[in-house]
Amino acid sequence: MTVPVPKLLGGRYEVGDLIARGGMAEVHHGYDTRLGRAVAIKILRSDHVRDTHFLSRFRREAQSVAGLNHRNIVAVYDSGEDFLLETGGAQVPVPWIVMEYVEGFTLREILTSNGPLPAQEATRITESILDALAYSHEMGMVHRDIKPANVMVSRDGSVKVMDFGIARAVADTQATMTQTSSVMGTAQYISPEQAEGLPVDSRSDLYSTGCLLFELMTGRTPFIGEPVSLTYQHVSKPPPAPSQFNEAVPEALDAVVAQALVKDRELRYQHAEDFRDDLRSVRLGRPVSAAAYAALRAEAPTYVVAPAEQVPAALSPSDQQDSDPPYAEPRRRWGALAMISSLLLAVGVLGFFARTYLDSRPDLVVVPSVVSKSIATATAELKAAGFDVTQTYQPSRETPRDKVIEQQPRAGSEQIRGTQIALIVSGGPAATKVPPVNGLQLDEATQLIEDAGLTLGDVTVIDRAGYVTDRVVSATPPQFSDAAEGDVVTLVIASGRVSLPDLSGRTQDEARDELSKLRLPVKTIFRESSQAEGTVIQTDPEPGKVDVGTTVTVVLAKPLPVTATRTVTTTPTASASSPPTSTGTSEPSETSTSPPPNSQTSAPAQRGTASGRWGAQHRTSRARFEVAGPATLLR
Repeated sequence: MTVPVPKLLGGRYEVGDLIARGGMAEVHHGYDTRLGRAVAIKILRSDHVRDTHFLSRFRREAQSVAGLNHRNIVAVYDSGEDFLLETGGAQVPVPWIVMEYVEGFTLREILTSNGPLPAQEATRITESILDALAYSHEMGMVHRDIKPANVMVSRDGSVKVMDFGIARAVADTQATMTQTSSVMGTAQYISPEQAEGLPVDSRSDLYSTGCLLFELMTGRTPFIGEPVSLTYQHVSKPPPAPSQFNEAVPEALDAVVAQALVKDRELRYQHAEDFRDDLRSVRLGRPVSAAAYAALRAEAPTYVVAPAEQVPAALSPSDQQDSDPPYAEPRRRWGALAMISSLLLAVGVLGFFARTYLDSRPDLVVVPSVVSKSIATATAELKAAGFDVTQTYQPSRETPRDKVIEQQPRAGSEQIRGTQIALIVSGGPAATKVPPVNGLQLDEATQLIEDAGLTLGDVTVIDRAGYVTDRVVSATPPQFSDAAEGDVVTLVIASGRVSLPDLSGRTQDEARDELSKLRLPVKTIFRESSQAEGTVIQTDPEPGKVDVGTTVTVVLAKPLPVTATRTVTTTPTASASSPPTSTGTSEPSETSTSPPPNSQTSAPAQRGTASGRWGAQHRTSRARFEVAGPATLLR
């Protein structure tokens, strides 16, 4: 059953189109959503995920290559393992490795499209491969599968070795040695010891590199044929010289290739640096090592010619008794000439070797230190000292953009003039975005910020309605805004409290509006009060800091109860003979509205007089009532 490839690995890597496929793994174009960069993702093929052997090999590779950090090796950023559920519910492991995405072409694609390369370019590329192998061998790792399909050339010309053990590129259709006993590798490039099933070491990689160099210059490998035939040829057949197939290849390169392809690894190049130094000598027009020339001539027939010796004719006894034979003097002269000739020959040989030695002495130059300098300054200083310069950019938040982070070979070491100095240059912080943190708890927001490659700055606490304790209110820069790796993000978080104002004297509607702004629940009760009806008497809790979500009880005024009042009005009594007078007391007098009997006054006059007196007394009595009150009048 085929297991589908996940669309997202490790919660951050988007899986894109397939760009390479091999016998054990597939490589997809990918995208790192956290750092915003293109990556290559190697995934174990779905038909091998249940094979414990393949799983263990893939996991070992992930652990091994993660420790390699070199300009000529494809960088490994991350590795991990996801799990998919099959239809039956079983979990299937999906191991993956996230690598540097190199925009360029494999050497296999370049050879297929363009044919053989110029010797100078083939030499430059192979030097970079050997730089990578020197580093990996120092780290204790043997590649075991060096071939054109496993070497990338980027658009800027830099060389990257990839695939330390599993994936094979789609374009590489060459026959491949499968795993039989301990035999691993690709048939056209396999070393004799690999072909024989013997343990491999770093020198096996150098043999494969020699085969690769041969192909770069000629368009074909040293040996061709079926896998079984290829194995036999690698073990037993002397390799041809590259110049047999490309007349432009100089003899010095023939010698270097011959030394790399020696059958006995004890006589082969012992270190990648030795191989690289000979190639550099060819490129700079200097003599290569004597061992390389010896390897070139090792298969040619050698004839040792002894010097001819004159044998005199047989002598008669009388001649033998002659003390001064006639040929004695010429023989002495011949001996002297031979001695002189031998001396001259010896001097000539010594002179030749002395000159060869002097010509082959390396012109050593101390490498200047350019770390922390700008790339322009570093390049100028290194070229002035006689070195070539290559540069590779990588993200860095510690080193400013366009400043040198690292140099290889290191400063202060002595190197041959013309050596290539590789510079690692800061490209500045990687691009990222401020994650969405508003409304999250502080610890959750902090984790997201750090995962995005950003740094948490100051945290300010404020009162904010509707936000409980430690909830993020806002971020600066705002969430979703562009940022660079290492940028500082400051947060404003909630205290979980708000300030309750004094609402006394406000109307019910005004109080509700204020509490609504604070997002506080409201409970209303009424209490009798002389204050205007509906105004706030007090709140519970009282004004001050309260927790978010606290219910506020609002006490509103309602009218006091009304007391009933009885008003009594009396009319004072008037006599005909005398007007009513005020007694000075609060007791009322009765008033009669009819004139007294036997009155001598005429009716109209009496009515007028009585009416006037009654009106005055009535007003006086009314005034007393209003001042004294009903209780006094009823006493």
